[in-house]
Amino acid sequence: MSHTGNSIERVMLYDGVCGLCNGAVQFVIRHDRAKTLRFSALQSPYGQNTIARHDTLKNVDSVVLVEREGGKERVFIRSTAALKIADYMGGFWKLALAAYIIPRPIRDFFYDLVAKYRYRFFGKHDACLLPPPDVRARFIE
Repeated sequence: MSHTGNSIERVMLYDGVCGLCNGAVQFVIRHDRAKTLRFSALQSPYGQNTIARHDTLKNVDSVVLVEREGGKERVFIRSTAALKIADYMGGFWKLALAAYIIPRPIRDFFYDLVAKYRYRFFGKHDACLLPPPDVRARFIE
């Protein structure tokens, strides 16, 4: 089943002060052909409300994909969130889905390793970055 249809609402939650996370958001914006994915910082009221609704998000501080369809909300974290975003983007990016053959604990180990050092290598901002005007409507405060 293709995940690029409009029947599923998707929101990418990200660490709004993380340089790597902000770069990932900019990357997705540049390559998102459907332009239906929305964005919100984990630190925002929307992000905090989503975390409060899902026990699995209590200690998550990096990318989360939220999918809503027919009143049902599901969340994906760590490497699975990244792969679901690649699936959504379609085209060439679907090649990343080959990583599903790697057991999730191994994928998440490497995801967590990058996440652990992301501030050191990619920097940390004092505040969430303001999105460019042409995509601002896709951001949830």
